[in-house]
Parts: sequence; C-alpha cells; structure tokens
Amino acid sequence: MHGDDATVRKILTELGDTWAVVGLSSNRQRAAYGVAQVLQRFGKRVVPVHPKAETVHGERGYASLADIPFDVDVVDVFVNSDLAGAVADEAVAKGADAVWFQLDVIDEAAYERTRAAGLEMVMDRCPAIEIPRLR
Repeated sequence: MHGDDATVRKILTELGDTWAVVGLSSNRQRAAYGVAQVLQRFGKRVVPVHPKAETVHGERGYASLADIPFDVDVVDVFVNSDLAGAVADEAVAKGADAVWFQLDVIDEAAYERTRAAGLEMVMDRCPAIEIPRLR
C-alpha cells in the first residue's frame, strides 16, 4: 500500500473537489458506481471517464481525461493494473494534483513516475473507506 494517512488526508481535504473517476459508468454493479456516490455525498464533484462517456450521478461523462474541458484535481482510477499506468500518465499531462489507484490497482513504476512528476499519489486504497475515517 502506498500513500500514508497524511497523503490520504491531504488528497481528500486539501487538493480540491473535482474528481475524474476513470472507469465510472452507469453499471450499478461496479465498485466505481458506489464509490462515486460516496464521493458526491462528501461534497466532491465526480466526473465520469469511460469509453461510453455516459452521464452518471447527474454528471456528464467523457471518453478520456483529455476530453474533459476543465481542470480536475484528483484522478481516481478504477481500471485493471495493467492499464492504470497509462491513466496515471494522462493525469500528469492533464495537470491533476493527485492520482488515486483503487484497491487492488497496483503499478509501482507508475507510482514512481507520478510522484516524480510532483503529484500526490495513493495506491491500493479506497476513498469511500477513507473519507468517513477522516471525520
């Protein structure tokens, strides 16, 4: 697990409230759907990023991070570990402040690259679990 409690707290409370959730679709069976609801409940704007570009939880979706026409603060990654590194690189290119790899999403090289680029990063944790613990 990468990302100590101080980093988790910083991402959740200090870095801004616009979260791009990569892998979020209207499929209620997927973990991203429920986690996005929790993020919204705690005041985050959740922007779905998925090839289908569906509107989810009232927010317009986009096919890629690059397609989002505004800044995002945190990129929350719900894709397989073998795809996650590319998403982290896109987050750096997008100018995000942080990348959050969900539970079981692990890419050590991507973690090192993202940190080297100056972004905060958490890997193998879930914000829906962490947010309530901060209160």
